[in-house]
Amino acid sequence: MYFAALLARTEDGWEASDTELDDVETLSDLADLAREASPDDDTVLVLIEQEDSWFGVVRIDGEEDPRIFVSDAAAAARSSYGEILLTDELLGRDPGDDDDLDALDLDGTEDGENDNDNDDEDSGGTEAAGSAEAVPHGPVGDARILDDLGVGEKELRSLSEDAVTEIAEALGASEVLETVR
Repeated sequence: MYFAALLARTEDGWEASDTELDDVETLSDLADLAREASPDDDTVLVLIEQEDSWFGVVRIDGEEDPRIFVSDAAAAARSSYGEILLTDELLGRDPGDDDDLDALDLDGTEDGENDNDNDDEDSGGTEAAGSAEAVPHGPVGDARILDDLGVGEKELRSLSEDAVTEIAEALGASEVLETVR
């Protein structure tokens, strides 16, 4: 079971809203959704949790690039919501990897015999195998994402089962989060 919420910091404290991620396909879409929650360019946190498996935090501060932390990249990679967060940059992959080019399938002319041979060598014969190997087990991203909000790196890395609730408690936003849970 998944839970996703937006926490927007305002002058009056934190405001929470339940968010539906079905129409979100990219990190850019997610950042746009978060920015809409805070017209004053305040800090917005997107908290995503898959029960007993992984959690993710995306922080958007105005027009800055989103900062991301994912508790278990391998578990998140098996989730459509997790795939949104696991960008090439976050995973330390080169954005020009062959897997990305194969996914484009622009007009079919790029599918030459040599390209298929390279795919077999790079991924052990399947694209999925190559993707799975590139995703590390354990946390990835900016573990200091919430330092200035009272949740340090060590604390964030130690969170597990009910991480979203524990983060909200540390931020003083547990009551507003419960209104959307």
